[in-house]
Amino acid sequence: MATSGTYAFTLDLSDILEEAYERAGLELRSGYDYRTARRSLDLMFLEWQNRGLNLWTVQEDTQTLTAGTGRYALSSDQLDVIEASLRTDDGDADKQTDLTMSRISVSQYSHLTNKLTQGRPIQYWIEKDPGAIALNVWPVPDDAVTYKINYYYIQRVEDSGSPASNNVDIPARFLPCMAAGLAYHISVKRPEASDRAPLLKEVYEEQWNLAADADRDKSSFYMTPGGYSRI
Repeated sequence: MATSGTYAFTLDLSDILEEAYERAGLELRSGYDYRTARRSLDLMFLEWQNRGLNLWTVQEDTQTLTAGTGRYALSSDQLDVIEASLRTDDGDADKQTDLTMSRISVSQYSHLTNKLTQGRPIQYWIEKDPGAIALNVWPVPDDAVTYKINYYYIQRVEDSGSPASNNVDIPARFLPCMAAGLAYHISVKRPEASDRAPLLKEVYEEQWNLAADADRDKSSFYMTPGGYSRI
């Protein structure tokens, strides 16, 4: 039996919008249909990131610390920090060391007696502004050594963009969920498709659960009193 031998199936933006309109029982006819669907798609990407952690959006970055400075603004594509460690002797194969840092809340930070204390940073809290986030460390770095924070963050999903030939910034396993979700959002906006909205919503949620389950961390772990460890 002959098969294609390829593993490259994807959908560009025009294919995605056309599929979604067909599921809603509609046709993509005008430039306005294209613009309103693309707007719904970008809103849906933001909705996905509010639903929880999507592993394909997890990226790694570093931030060099400056003595006497406790606040560091991060780039606007970084939505949250999920893990951070303090690195010393960066690049030295014999001496480089990463020490886990504890994340604290703004309430816990506010209860610190002396926020200007300098030393080796051991804690951080994330300040979320409308445009970007900032990493705040405590104690404030001293000048004993050069500190660098190595951290993993959630990256914002790229905008869909204008050209219909664009590919979207998601893995192929999320394409069924994306098509189902966009079809649902289109049906909510178009009165002639509103009767399909409940069914499309149900399909969308089913596809989301399937995709989210496929995207979860599958490493084994066991729990012990006081915390957990991965194996």
